[in-house]
Amino acid sequence: MNAPTRPVFATCDLCDAFENDTTGSFRVLSPVFNDYGAIGKFCGPVVTLRCLEDNSRVREAVNSPGFLETPQGRVGRVLVIDGAGSVRRALVGGNLAAAAARNGWAGIVVDGAVRDLTELREAQVGIRALALVPMRTAKRDEGQADIAVQIQGTWVRPGDWLYADEDGIVVAAQALHN
Repeated sequence: MNAPTRPVFATCDLCDAFENDTTGSFRVLSPVFNDYGAIGKFCGPVVTLRCLEDNSRVREAVNSPGFLETPQGRVGRVLVIDGAGSVRRALVGGNLAAAAARNGWAGIVVDGAVRDLTELREAQVGIRALALVPMRTAKRDEGQADIAVQIQGTWVRPGDWLYADEDGIVVAAQALHN
């Protein structure tokens, strides 16, 4: 499988370019996310999930194709998980990160916890989350996909574009790069 293309961007430059945006189409996530993945800089169109301490929908998502074919090439998508900020149970671990990498996902942002740090750092996917916790989730087959979610007070919608690098995470209503 061909690797998704990784465009060049800097979140600081994007913020400078859109600092006067009053439409709400450009948003900056709170600086509370830690970098746990092997890929530190990633971007792509957003797929959303809402799940509290049950990663059944996460498993389904990362085991599906994580990329889009475009005229410009393959573009990895970013899975944004609204875990309600819970750090009691990890929504992503090493097996799910490896599946995401295998299936072409560019990144995962978890408003919650992750686990298996060594394995997360080996998986070729970007991963941001609030914290590490060793406890796995329950499997109740619960959760919602493809809905608008609020991540640390910021709205993120399916189809938005998310950009993450060493300076932070920004979200826009459309792609901001060539």
